[in-house]
Amino acid sequence: MGPPINRRRLLQISAGASLGIAMPRIARASSKTITAVMHAPLRATDPIMTTAWTARNHGYMIYDTLFSTNSKFEIKPQMVEAWEVSADGLTYTFRLRPGLKFHDGSAVTSADVIPSLQRWAKRDTMGQKLFEFVAELKAVDERSFRMVLREPCGFVLAALGKPTANVPFIVPARIAATPADQAISDHLGSGPFRFVTAEFQPGVKAAYEKNPDYVSRDEPSDGTGGGKVVKIGRYEWISVPDFQIATNAIVNDEIDYFEVPPHDHHPMLARASNVELTDYNTLGFSGMCRMNWLVPPFDRPEIRQAVLHAVNQKDWLDTQIGNPDYYKITPAIFVAGTPFESAVGWSTKADTAKARELLKQGGYKGEQITILHATDAPIITALGTVTAEALRSIGMNVSLLAMDWGSVVARRAKQSMPAEGGWSLYHSTWASADLVNPIGNACVNGKGKNGGFFGWVEDAELERLRDSFARTAAPPDQKALADKIQARAYEVVTHVPTGQYNQPAATRKALKDIVRAPVPLFWNVDKTG
Repeated sequence: MGPPINRRRLLQISAGASLGIAMPRIARASSKTITAVMHAPLRATDPIMTTAWTARNHGYMIYDTLFSTNSKFEIKPQMVEAWEVSADGLTYTFRLRPGLKFHDGSAVTSADVIPSLQRWAKRDTMGQKLFEFVAELKAVDERSFRMVLREPCGFVLAALGKPTANVPFIVPARIAATPADQAISDHLGSGPFRFVTAEFQPGVKAAYEKNPDYVSRDEPSDGTGGGKVVKIGRYEWISVPDFQIATNAIVNDEIDYFEVPPHDHHPMLARASNVELTDYNTLGFSGMCRMNWLVPPFDRPEIRQAVLHAVNQKDWLDTQIGNPDYYKITPAIFVAGTPFESAVGWSTKADTAKARELLKQGGYKGEQITILHATDAPIITALGTVTAEALRSIGMNVSLLAMDWGSVVARRAKQSMPAEGGWSLYHSTWASADLVNPIGNACVNGKGKNGGFFGWVEDAELERLRDSFARTAAPPDQKALADKIQARAYEVVTHVPTGQYNQPAATRKALKDIVRAPVPLFWNVDKTG
C-alpha cells in the first residue's frame, strides 16, 4: 500500500494529473468582462439530458424558468406573470409575462412551454413524479397554458421552480422536440445572456454576451429569480485544471472568479488585498458515492452494504475539504439543518470487520471495481481516492479510471459492463438544495432503468413510500415518511452520502453584488475595475 492519502498528497496527485490537459493562455482581466474558472470546464451543454452542474450553470446564463426559488427557499414567479388554482386543487392556469422573447427575436409562447416541460419531465426526478399526476397540459392562448391533475399534488410549483439540476428551462418548441435522451445542439434561449457559439471550445472556453432584449422582472434579484439585470457586457468561462494556477491567477488579477478554491488555499486568498471569499450558497453542498446496480458485484445488496460499512465519512471530508469549520459529518440524506433531517440508517463510521463479512455473504469473488475518477474537478477528485483506499482495505479489487469530469458525465450514462465502456462506481456532489425532500432527491429515485438516475436503483418499496410522500400535505406525516425513505435507502444502499460542506468562491473585490443562491449566477453582478 502506498503513502496515506491526505489533503496535501491529494493536491500533489491532482496537480500531476492535470499537467497533460491543455489550458488557454490567461490574459489580464478586462473591464466589464468577467473571466471565471468554474469547478470544471464546459463540455456537455444540454441541462435536461444531464444533471452536471456545468450544464446547469450554462443553462442559467441563456435560458429562463417559469418559477424560481428565492433566498428564503420560497417559490416565486419568474417568466409567469400570474396563475390560479381551482378550488378542487386539480387545475392550474398560468399566464406568461408580456414581452418575453428568444434570442432570435421570436416570442416565447405557451407552444414553447409545453414541450419544454414535457422533455424536462422525462429526465428529472421531480418532473417524473409530477407528471405521474398530470392528466393534461395544454395551451389556452399564446401566453396562457393549463395543467390539469388526476389528483391533488402538493409540489407543482416547487417542481416548476426547483433551483438546480435538472432545471425546467424553457426553450423554443423546435428544440424541445429533441428526444430527451439526445443532446440538443442549438443554444437558443430567452435568458439574460446569449451564448457565443462561434467561440465555444468544449473543455477550454465558453463565452456569453449580454442579451439586450431581455425583459427583467421589476424587482430586486433574489435567489435564482427576481430581477435579472445584466451589468456586464461579457462572461468568459475558461479552463484551468491546475487549481494552484487558478488561485495564483485571481491573486494576480488575471481572472475575476474562481468557483472552487481548495480550502487550504483560503489563507493565501485571505491575505490578498484584491480578493475576497464569497459563500454564495449558504445551504452548501453534499457529496455522493454512487454504485451501479446493473453490474456485478453491485447488483447484490450485501456488496453494496459492504461499501457502506467500509467507508468513514470523516475521511472523505478531511481529504476533500480539510478544515472542519467548513464541513459537517451527517447521515442525513435530506440534508442536515432542514425539516427532513434524520439520523436513521447509518453511523457515518467504518466497520471493516462487518464490511468483510458482508463481502463473504454476497459471494464477492474479486471482481474488478471500476471507479470513474475525475482529475480536473478538485472538489470531486478527493472522493474517488478515499473510496479506493477504503475498498482495498476490505479486500476489493479496485481500479481508478482517471478522466476529466466531462468524460465522467458521458460515461456514467452508459448501462454496459465496465469492460465495455460502463462503470462500477462514481462520485459527484450536489447543491444541497437539490436533496432536501424525497421527491426532488434523485439519489432515492427507485425507478431503475425506466426513469431512474445514473446507477439505476430499482426498488418498489422506495417508490411506494415516495408516492405516499407526494400525496401527503401534513408536515408531521411528511417527516415520518421521509424517515422511512431514508431507512429504506440505507437498507438497500441507494448511495453513500460523503458529507456536507460549504465552498466559498474566490472573487475579485472589483465584483459587486454577487447573487446568493444555490447556483453561481452572473446577472446583477457589476465589475468596477
